[in-house]
Amino acid sequence: MHRKSDFLGEESVKKLLLKLSAPAIAGLLVHALYNVVDTFFVGIAYGDLAVQAIGGLTIAFPIQLLIMSVTITIGTGGASIISRALGAKDIHRAKKALGNVFFLSLIIGVLSLLFCFFDLEPALKLFGATPGIMPYANDYIQIIIAGAIFTIFSLSFQNIIRAEGNARFAMNVMLLGAGINILLDPIFIFGLGMGVRGAAIATVISQALSAVLVLDYFTKGKSSVPLNYGMLRLDNKILKEIASIGIGPFILQASSSFSMLLVNVVLALYGGDVAIAVYGLIIRLFSFVFMPILGVSFGLQPVVGYNYGAAKFGRVIESVKLSIVATTAIGLAGSMVMYLFPEKLLSVFSSDQDLLNVGVSAIHIFVLGIPLIGVNVIGATIFQALGRAQQSFVLSIARTILFLIPLLLILPRFYSLNGIWAAFPISDFLAFSVSSLLLLMENKKLRSYPNT
Repeated sequence: MHRKSDFLGEESVKKLLLKLSAPAIAGLLVHALYNVVDTFFVGIAYGDLAVQAIGGLTIAFPIQLLIMSVTITIGTGGASIISRALGAKDIHRAKKALGNVFFLSLIIGVLSLLFCFFDLEPALKLFGATPGIMPYANDYIQIIIAGAIFTIFSLSFQNIIRAEGNARFAMNVMLLGAGINILLDPIFIFGLGMGVRGAAIATVISQALSAVLVLDYFTKGKSSVPLNYGMLRLDNKILKEIASIGIGPFILQASSSFSMLLVNVVLALYGGDVAIAVYGLIIRLFSFVFMPILGVSFGLQPVVGYNYGAAKFGRVIESVKLSIVATTAIGLAGSMVMYLFPEKLLSVFSSDQDLLNVGVSAIHIFVLGIPLIGVNVIGATIFQALGRAQQSFVLSIARTILFLIPLLLILPRFYSLNGIWAAFPISDFLAFSVSSLLLLMENKKLRSYPNT
């Protein structure tokens, strides 16, 4: 029987990657845009206090990443199982995996709601919040945590939608959610005078809408793997596989959160509120480079998973090569733009001269390793799609835990603030080296198979 996902093993690889990556890139870019719009409106709303307000969003961001890390664990683990099951024509297994993804999302979403009732100021202080930044960080993150259940459902199920090859619908969900966020931001921030709390409320509402759309997709028969109540039973084998595959991306996101926490703490020591605000702006500008790279990896995942499950190893190799070329080109173009026009980019958010001076110097160092990031992202994606938990885990922790965090502890002692910025390109290079080695080894293994 011909299924909706069979085109993943039939169409040309180049056409497939473009077809699946382009919607993901568009959706992720809009997602990056509304994070930037949040910061842009907050900067305008607070005027002379813009540095502190932007710093508040920066301090809150690692907590948002922690929420996303749990979501990505569920989504990527489930997506890997489902794409391979579809390739092997095992629809029963795909349905079981989907039911487990739903159940896990529900449980974790409800548990996360409990945290919004706690006093978060001690945690925010640990994350590097200074007295000037604390009120803004606390106002923002309380609301984000309260609405985390919508983020978990929205993002985890978007991974599943992409895994079955319907990247366009996943893009439309992201576009609509982002559009609603952008429209609501000025209403809540300026019209209702809610400041950073308004930015957070707009984000939660947009994620709630996205969650409704993805659940409707699976319950109304639009998916190759429809969701029904009979599937909502936890299966230990499926859960273990989701955890073993998802642990890599979980560590990647969680370590990113921890590294941001550490960066904020070290920046508070060596640069204060201005340096923290600069870092927040750099991360938002960098997202316009990283999101397209991530979009290519989203497009690659179902292609690799399906064709590996269908024993079409030549198509796996071809898709990996094309993805590495594309992500390297994106990284190179993005780093050049940031390097050449740092002051113009930063001045969109604030005209504070201290912020601009620190920011220009920081960007010139930060961007040097960006062209190498694509290889690490693609490497982690490939091993997730193949169900290789060990390799995925290594590549997921390489950049942040193995390299960035130790460098953040060492370099500032000798080079002060510039040592913090330099830790990023150095860790990018080291992670690139490890990723390249593992990819070459996997390429050799795939080429040894009979039909390659």
